[in-house]
Amino acid sequence: MAAAAVESFVARQLDLLELERDAEVEERRSWQENISLKELQSRGVCLLKLQVSSQRTGLYGRLLVTFEPRRCVSSAVLPSNSFTSGDIVGLYDAANEGSQLATGILTRITQKSVSVAFDESHDCQLSLDRESSYRLLKLANDVTYKRQKKALITLRKYHSGPASSLIEVLFGASAPSPASEIGPLTFCNASLDASQKEAVKFALSQKELAVIHGPPGTGKTTTVVEVILQVVKQGLKVLCCAPSNIAVDNLVERLAQCKQRILRLGHPARLLESIQQHSLDAVLARSDNAQIVADIRKDIDQVFVKNKKIQEKQEKSNFRSEIKLLRKELKEREEAAMLESLTSADVVLATNTGASPDGPLKLLPDGYFDVVVIDECAQALEASCWIPLLKARKCVLAGDHKQLPPTIVSHKAALAGLSLSLMERLDQEYGARVVRTLTVQYRMHQAIMQWASEALYAGQLTAHPSVAGHLLRDLPGVAATEETGVPLLLVDTAGCGLFELEEEDEQSKGNPGEVRLVALHVQALVDAGVCASDIAVITPYNLQVDLLRQSLAHRHPELEIKSVDGFQGREKEAVILSFVRSNRKGEVGFLAEDRRINVAVTRARRHVAVVCDSRTVNNHAFLKTLLDYCTVHGEVRTAFEYLDDIVPENYSHESSQGPGQAGVKSRGSAVPARKAPRSRQQEGPRGARAAAGLGQKPGGRALGSEARCQPSLNGGSPEGAESRDSADHFRALIADFMASEETQLEFPASLNSHDRMQVHQIAEEHGLRHDSTGEGRKRFITVSKRVPASPPVPPPPPGPVQTEPPVQEQSGRDPLDLKALHLERLQRERSGQERRAKDGPQAAGSGPRKVPEKKKKKDGKGHAAMNLPAQEDFDALVSAAIKADNTCGFAKCTASVVTLGQLCLHCGRRYCLSHHLPEVRGPSRPRQWGGRRAPLQGSEPGHTRSRWKRQLVVSSASLKADVDSRFVLSVSGHKSMAVVSGLEPTPGRGSAGKESSTLAVGPRTGPWTQPRGPSCRGSWIRSWAS
Repeated sequence: MAAAAVESFVARQLDLLELERDAEVEERRSWQENISLKELQSRGVCLLKLQVSSQRTGLYGRLLVTFEPRRCVSSAVLPSNSFTSGDIVGLYDAANEGSQLATGILTRITQKSVSVAFDESHDCQLSLDRESSYRLLKLANDVTYKRQKKALITLRKYHSGPASSLIEVLFGASAPSPASEIGPLTFCNASLDASQKEAVKFALSQKELAVIHGPPGTGKTTTVVEVILQVVKQGLKVLCCAPSNIAVDNLVERLAQCKQRILRLGHPARLLESIQQHSLDAVLARSDNAQIVADIRKDIDQVFVKNKKIQEKQEKSNFRSEIKLLRKELKEREEAAMLESLTSADVVLATNTGASPDGPLKLLPDGYFDVVVIDECAQALEASCWIPLLKARKCVLAGDHKQLPPTIVSHKAALAGLSLSLMERLDQEYGARVVRTLTVQYRMHQAIMQWASEALYAGQLTAHPSVAGHLLRDLPGVAATEETGVPLLLVDTAGCGLFELEEEDEQSKGNPGEVRLVALHVQALVDAGVCASDIAVITPYNLQVDLLRQSLAHRHPELEIKSVDGFQGREKEAVILSFVRSNRKGEVGFLAEDRRINVAVTRARRHVAVVCDSRTVNNHAFLKTLLDYCTVHGEVRTAFEYLDDIVPENYSHESSQGPGQAGVKSRGSAVPARKAPRSRQQEGPRGARAAAGLGQKPGGRALGSEARCQPSLNGGSPEGAESRDSADHFRALIADFMASEETQLEFPASLNSHDRMQVHQIAEEHGLRHDSTGEGRKRFITVSKRVPASPPVPPPPPGPVQTEPPVQEQSGRDPLDLKALHLERLQRERSGQERRAKDGPQAAGSGPRKVPEKKKKKDGKGHAAMNLPAQEDFDALVSAAIKADNTCGFAKCTASVVTLGQLCLHCGRRYCLSHHLPEVRGPSRPRQWGGRRAPLQGSEPGHTRSRWKRQLVVSSASLKADVDSRFVLSVSGHKSMAVVSGLEPTPGRGSAGKESSTLAVGPRTGPWTQPRGPSCRGSWIRSWAS
């Protein structure tokens, strides 16, 4: 049974690996064929204009070449790139576009240089000139693919050996053996909690397989280190592996602190500097054979230099033979030294692929290791895990399959099963029989941890008392502000028009609006005293990473900005998440990977800020649980609060009833970047008002649960429908209230800013009084019926009179809500109208004189702003001025020009589209034509609407000669004009010698003059007497 299962598994895995390999090769091939070299360098997969700075012989006699930017390049720093140690690179001559010169392995890269190791087969053929220019291109990693394929073939042929029983258990051919009895343990780390101790005991008692499931912050690495130490105390040999170099180095650092004899396989250039002393190179350099090996290498380098200087073929052949003999001796002595180092170590550490049989481990006999430990197993392809698994009879796997899966290029291969890790497969097959879960976490605040615990870990996690309540404000030197006093913050961009970039040719996604919001929040944390190095900005999209770095890197060099994939296993005091996706279709794309979101959120210790569009993100069920949790247990803000800092110059005056509309912005209003400190919301119920449903005042009624409006954060419905539904709901409530005898209606504090705006607008339409009380999450609206007007009373003594409801003052830097500001102005305007209605009869009775009818009519032609009573208070004056500015400047037109209107460059007023042309409004506004009006002829003073004539700049004689029956137009007995547009004027002169412009329109046509008045520039007019 085991053989059949193994055969089926190997065949399927080989096919999937082939798909993955083909996808990688195709990706690299498309880079070379379809994309320019400069574009490849901007993508970080190519380095141009390099020159050789040094050459030397490294381990195993390989040629190590170091490249650096050419000296002619202005900056001696390598451009931003994605090269890492271990990458396979191709070397090309910059002057030759042909085939590559050689293939090598990148061993080390810094800001100023890159080192590449070339195979022995290239040494003699590779002749690199220090003055020539070269380029490096990242290639598909053949080594990893070949080692995984070789391990699978070895597994298929494995019939007897120390790993036979382990293979049967891992493929379900036999059940795990019963646990063996172990005596009392003396733990090396006395601070282990109960779940960690249980996991250690379980791992030691199992005979073939033990799995340690470590959710974020639960001390998984600490537990794995304890297991290794306990195994070493029993006199056993341990091979410890992980899928990445950084994970292996983390274990090396922990074990080195415990004074264990450890050996790290891999080139020193790929290791952390702090642990390079434990690398194989460093151990060999301290061995007895170190001097002999160094002398042999020196001889090889000297012979190699001589070989380049010799031109005769026979001498070159002799030198090559000498190099070959020296390398053979070097290899023998190095292998003897390596075998001694390997056998003297209790723990050997390497990456999964670094433990391959073609590396240093080939010197050890089969069955040398007693236990294989694989950390971060859930992040590794199962094929790579079989490289070390075949070397021992027992394995201990550790990781978290609820976090990031293995990185796979081929989507087809991932769906077919390549993304299923060994740890996840065993958890599905055996469950608690082989798995122990760590339950106490030591990283996150209780509020941050609880969401992940409930969403992914069946509520098993608990926060250690040392971290359960810690916040940013508890850090040394950090001030207690609104931002540093909350563990969870949600900045919702729904309805603000901060959409993602829509570029069809761009594979990744970006959102400049969220970049600005993140920058503002980072600045707020830094201003409060939080170190930039303690803050991480995480986003799932590489394009967003680039946009964030462009915006923030120069201001905060220590700020870490990465994608989710680059942050697993890391932690920061504060984490800011940018989810990017904001579109009308509600597509979440890459965000649909639940494990990716889990990793992003659980990197934080004290503070998580999520910036997203709730209307888009709520379309995914898992993401909706996160936003719902933040709504209940955290602080929620809308991007309106940051509006002036995001789009101060192009924000439009529109209602926010659909996607991309951000609400109302009154002219001249200013909204600070963030709110002033307010009381932090406590976890659990939202105070007495929330516990009781809603407060109730005498004479009023409270809205029950059935009348609550669900906040937009929790809505997954289409954007426009959600807004309309809530508006209809509020209209129905207010209509019922008006029909009742009650005088006051109170709305809940759970309404968001958009809902509050709708309540204000509907109440204003019905002539109701509407007051907004409280701050932040405690803000609520009270709607009441206006008290009927009382009989006139004597005027109060001089002094400021407050007739409108008191508006709560904003202290410090607490901003005015955009919608509330607009509605307060509408309220003041209505109050002013009521006062004028009351004062009208009194003013009429006691006024000093009666204004003549004609004078009134004439004054009525002026702008609305001029009709203010003499004793109007300042607020009413401002309100009237705002209203006048939002109305067409034409005399009797009342059309609004808030949304559509055109500003006259000469008179400074705004006109609607029907009156924005000067020639349309000219005859009815004679004063606008000032200097172009001739003295009235044949009319008496006061007859302002009698027949009149326009004086042209040309002479009167020319005017009379040009009057033709074909051009004479008369409208209602008044002077008329013909407007000609779209024709090119030609220069001419009027009769007074002044410059004008003439336009030829026919054989008998006279000059047409361009008006030069303040409001009619740009039109061509000819006039005459009818």
